[in-house]
Amino acid sequence: MEALNESWIEWGVAARTLEGQPRSGDRFVARGDAGDFLAGVVDGLGHGNEAAAAAGAGVDMLSRFAHESVITLVQRCHEALRWTRGAAMSLASFRRADCSMTWLGVGNVEGVLFRASPDQVPRLESLILRSGAVGVRLPQLHGSFVHLNPGDTLVLVTDGIRSGFDTSLVLRHSPKEMAARVLADHTKGTDDALVLAVRFLGPSS
Repeated sequence: MEALNESWIEWGVAARTLEGQPRSGDRFVARGDAGDFLAGVVDGLGHGNEAAAAAGAGVDMLSRFAHESVITLVQRCHEALRWTRGAAMSLASFRRADCSMTWLGVGNVEGVLFRASPDQVPRLESLILRSGAVGVRLPQLHGSFVHLNPGDTLVLVTDGIRSGFDTSLVLRHSPKEMAARVLADHTKGTDDALVLAVRFLGPSS
């Protein structure tokens, strides 16, 4: 598990490699500065070394060009992963200046945005996932823009996590604690698993 606090973003990750496999095919990126922050999860198709190679290539590309739009990033990754078996990928780009997030998913890396305010309707928003695989077949790409309030928390999970993982989300927990709880409560045990939680603290934090 890892966690890092930026002045306006807090995040944590928890992961587990499938038993018997030398490397995990699930990777993440959490990279930002004073104004922008990129969160992403890449799940190489299958598991083992080939899945790890695909995920690693995706994360390398995302880390190099983290300041670009989520659509451009997925397109870059698609070209970079053509020599691999491909990957599922979900990205979220946070902007401090206008308190926003733009997110995009290809494949089966699920994402939910848990709203901090109990008066917000809906309290939980799900990332729209588009069929396809980065490096193999891209769908038409559309990023969705979301306005954020302080305390809103994004959670991204690979398909090694069972559906219904949002029942383990408790906002009083830190992102690191949330990621660990989802991993502990909802891991399938039949694939690599990774959970990335990112909280927007607010523009003046």
